Amino acid sequence: MAHIDPTRETFAQFRATQRDGPVHMLNLLRFRAVAAYTDGTEATGAEAYQAYARESGPVLAALGGRQVWLGAPELMLIGPAEERWDLAFIAEYPSVDAFVSMLRDPVYRAAVHHRQAAVEDSRLIRMKPMEAGRRFGEAAE
Repeated sequence: MAHIDPTRETFAQFRATQRDGPVHMLNLLRFRAVAAYTDGTEATGAEAYQAYARESGPVLAALGGRQVWLGAPELMLIGPAEERWDLAFIAEYPSVDAFVSMLRDPVYRAAVHHRQAAVEDSRLIRMKPMEAGRRFGEAAE
């Protein structure tokens, strides 16, 4: 089963879990070979995702968000081999409310159709940023 958009239940849980400070969102994306536009637009999934990024990026920035890390997955060393990803990144939002505001923004909402056309499967994992400690696997005190 592919995962493209959050369910109502998980989004409600996301909103209900309030805390101070920024929210990091780990994104894992697998693109369609051919984007699934309903209007006949022709593009690869990667091209459609770039259109989404171009259009939604200014909304993220205006809310104080940013991309803090980006990578191209190369090999699933531990985990299901069929769970391959084309792009991985972490986006930072100043707060839960900032993320919700982005989703409600009309410019963002207009860009979402590119993401939906582009993505074959995805994971979006909310994370609390932590400062690394002196030793591996430890948080700073």
